[in-house]
Amino acid sequence: MILPVYIFGQPVLKKKGLDIGPDYEALDTLIADMYETMYGAKGVGLAAPQIGLNIRLFVVDTVQMMEEDKKDQGIRKTFINARIVEESGEPWSYEEGCLSIPNISGDVERMPKIRVTYMDENFIEKDEVYDGIHARVIQHEYDHIEGVLFTEKLKPLKKKLIQRKLNDIKAGKMQVDYKVKIVRP
Repeated sequence: MILPVYIFGQPVLKKKGLDIGPDYEALDTLIADMYETMYGAKGVGLAAPQIGLNIRLFVVDTVQMMEEDKKDQGIRKTFINARIVEESGEPWSYEEGCLSIPNISGDVERMPKIRVTYMDENFIEKDEVYDGIHARVIQHEYDHIEGVLFTEKLKPLKKKLIQRKLNDIKAGKMQVDYKVKIVRP
């Protein structure tokens, strides 16, 4: 089932997510719905806060970003109770966007290599290293479960330039082709 994506201004997007256990109600269905919602909105990642849940869960699929002959180098994974335990390399800038902040993008500096611990959808503990675009997508979604939005990582001038657009999004004045949830003042 495609779920509404919570849009900029929703309080849940600014909360640090809570750990969950294997007994979390209907977890398999939730994960399947998150993938369906992500694909329906043409995203490459989706975190639980983006569908209104204050929990440490996100899904990513970078396979769809890969060139046809490199699809096997992409990842499609579920991250539960993730913790980034190490970051390394020289920060690199890359243009990011977000389903919760439609029609806005900007260059964000992130570390090119991370080590992350998490539970997969079967609650098997993982400790893995990612780099490049995989690390970037994971860091972006990880920020969501930490209550951080990519716009907070933009340079001051860019933040100022997008302020009016952010206010419009918060007020529900934007066009998207996926289901959204908006807080009206």
